[in-house]
Amino acid sequence: MNAALRAVVRTASRHDIGVIGYRDGFAGLVKGWTEELDDRRVGGQIQRGGTMIGTSRCPEFKEPDGRARAAAQMAADGVSGLLVIGGDGSFRGALKLQEEHRIAVVGVPGTIDNDIYGTDETIGFDTAVNTAMQAIDRLRDTSEATGMTFFVEVMGRASGTIAIQVALAGGAAGVLVPEEHGEADALAARLRRLGEEGKRSHLVIVSEGDELGGVYEVAQKVSEAAGCEYRVVVLGHVQRGGNPTARDRIISGMMGAGAVEALVAGRAGVMVGMWRGQVVEVPLTEVVARGQGVPRLDMLELAQQLAG
Repeated sequence: MNAALRAVVRTASRHDIGVIGYRDGFAGLVKGWTEELDDRRVGGQIQRGGTMIGTSRCPEFKEPDGRARAAAQMAADGVSGLLVIGGDGSFRGALKLQEEHRIAVVGVPGTIDNDIYGTDETIGFDTAVNTAMQAIDRLRDTSEATGMTFFVEVMGRASGTIAIQVALAGGAAGVLVPEEHGEADALAARLRRLGEEGKRSHLVIVSEGDELGGVYEVAQKVSEAAGCEYRVVVLGHVQRGGNPTARDRIISGMMGAGAVEALVAGRAGVMVGMWRGQVVEVPLTEVVARGQGVPRLDMLELAQQLAG
């Protein structure tokens, strides 16, 4: 998100437009917590994870009165357009603000889950996958040395996109995701067969949103059926931090700059995303109406096909 903020500020500067940041997201918008952002303030931020202006949940903004206070605060601050970096909830709030108070808003998709309709990529996804991959590579050493099976839970809420990509890139023995519930029995059979063939190292990737009972219950059921000793590793919020990958920095710059250009041109009420390597604009009404994007199930099939 810092790379996107950098692109926003420096693109706006080229148009001779000033930028302020509302600290902690919608909470700062309601309470008037502002910070002036200029070229120097965003310097040296492109390599930092997280967001320099903070983020938080804001129950007040979910209510009409809270949004009215936010609109009044923007008017007092002389702000004519709002750029929101976030996911589905952030976009829904921004859209309500535009509909109720005629404030020009533009969204940029920022979530490691990569579960936003209308964009191939979201800010943070590539970094989260690579962070999980580093952990997987280290766990494989222990798995090969001890012969234990590791069930590794990755983040993703109700989307299995991170799990699928990590399983494919990490050569996992199996992957369990919310979108496909029929893999557990096949996975147990695969682990038994691999063990009989003499394979010692087994890594299974489980999405945190898996509806089979969560990683601990899944690990117990599958390991009992496969007859293997196991350990559970929950990567958790470690995937949400750290230096962003080159890919994340690039798409953040492209989308951040594109969002400013959309506002300058008067094209409000859109999300600026990526489609086949190009910056695109998708109506926010369509983004929130379509909800969570569907993971590439062909990638899931490929991960299962190459498992072993």
